[in-house]
Amino acid sequence: MFINAMGLILADHKRIVLGDLSRPRALAAMPIGGRYRIIDFMLSNMVNSGINSVGVIALNKYKSLMDHLGTGSSWDLDRKKQGLSLLPPYINSVNVEKGGEVDDLTGLLNFFQSNNQKYVILSDSNIIFNNTFNEFVTKHEESGADMSIMYNRDGIKYGSPSVMLDIDRRGYLRDMMINPAKPSSTRCSLGVLILDRELLIDLVEESIARGEHDFSIEYLLKKYEQYKIKGFEYKGLTLRINSIPTYFSATMRLLEESVRKDLFWSGLPVYTKVKDEAPSLYAEGNVVENSVISDGCSIMGEVKDSMLFRGVRISKHAKIKNCIIMQDVHVSEGVELENVIIDKNCVIRPGIKLLGQADYPVVIGKGAIV
Repeated sequence: MFINAMGLILADHKRIVLGDLSRPRALAAMPIGGRYRIIDFMLSNMVNSGINSVGVIALNKYKSLMDHLGTGSSWDLDRKKQGLSLLPPYINSVNVEKGGEVDDLTGLLNFFQSNNQKYVILSDSNIIFNNTFNEFVTKHEESGADMSIMYNRDGIKYGSPSVMLDIDRRGYLRDMMINPAKPSSTRCSLGVLILDRELLIDLVEESIARGEHDFSIEYLLKKYEQYKIKGFEYKGLTLRINSIPTYFSATMRLLEESVRKDLFWSGLPVYTKVKDEAPSLYAEGNVVENSVISDGCSIMGEVKDSMLFRGVRISKHAKIKNCIIMQDVHVSEGVELENVIIDKNCVIRPGIKLLGQADYPVVIGKGAIV
């Protein structure tokens, strides 16, 4: 179903740092689920809603993100008009000469002015769910509010950043707090907001005129005293990625059949960049239990309760348990890994033992030799 809206995804989140995992890439480009990136879910939600113009703000470390998104063809967004737009931090040399003071706002303004949709759906890049925005847009139109924010009742259990919302009886935002020690409610923002495109243009122009360059969902929510902001509760499955432990737990939850059913088998496809890989090879004598094994893997050892991305090689007598192993990692003979996250293109030498905790997994950065 077509909705009269355009999309904007914020690829970075200044309050979220995933250590060695986010050092080489933007948060939106974090690999998850064996073959996906975090941005795939929100981008697919927008495409499945009938949105055909989507912008992606990439402030830094955007090479990996650009390689993944390409022209947008995997999401049917490679179009002559509109389609997928990557918005780098500096649109022209004037911005660089000013030391980046106006940052990405000039590019945002150009992007909004070049489209003609009525609404803009803004989204952060740390939330994973699978749904359309059709009901969200309908509820927003019926409410007559200036903006609408999507939330659920996760509270502060996923840690910082938690944007807590105080909603009055009519469903409007009357206060917001970031990482409060004693929140007044369990309503936690999902970082998805809708507002009129013309209103957003006015707000961006005002920010540029005032010399402000911080553009975020929180920045817009802070205007609850000037504008009517309606709350929209989302009751479906969501996965929050705020830290390395929450990234690890979210990935482990994908091993549960009920979670995979909600995210991937609901009838709404999750699109991603397509790679042609050979099927995985399972050598005689291997052991694989409750794990997701992606294409191109070679399994000669033991893998339990783990997520393996494309092209991973597990050698003989290696034991893997509760681990996330990303693309093209080679695990040598006799290695024992438990509660470990290994980034792309790493080599784990023979006989190495790495044991972490579920709340504090061991993290090996991209391209390391251990």
